[in-house]
Amino acid sequence: MTRAFLGLGSNMGDRMGYLEDAVAAMDDCVAVSGVYETDPVGGPDQGQYLNVVVELDTSRSARGLLELCQALEASAGRVREVRWGPRTLDVDVLWVDGETVDKPDLVVPHPRMFERAFVMVPIGELAPDLFEGWSDPDTGGCHRLGDWDEFAPRTGKGIS
Repeated sequence: MTRAFLGLGSNMGDRMGYLEDAVAAMDDCVAVSGVYETDPVGGPDQGQYLNVVVELDTSRSARGLLELCQALEASAGRVREVRWGPRTLDVDVLWVDGETVDKPDLVVPHPRMFERAFVMVPIGELAPDLFEGWSDPDTGGCHRLGDWDEFAPRTGKGIS
């Protein structure tokens, strides 16, 4: 089994519902960060995101995790129209212990994770070893709303 981290975000419709459904569908989830509301980065004008980071103890490869991410996005009705545009659900492979990938459709570790407070702040709750040495010159409007348990009681996966 391998430790891996996925980043989840939503800024359309039932934002928390999309995150909750995605986490509930991950049978290898062992921890979920707190829930953060964040300003969008790049793209057109759009609403704020809810973001979490999920820790998995998984037998899936980075490629298998990408397939899981795409399936979760599809189940949330994600439509890709504008790069960095609004979305019902965005799920990214952030980190897979011991695995590095550099392909056109998948880069692990995620190429921009260390530039984004909405990834690094929640991942720091779960994996201080990945957070160590990171400094954010501007938090980018990343505000912790509370523990996962407070916002997602129906999943049964409310691990903070």
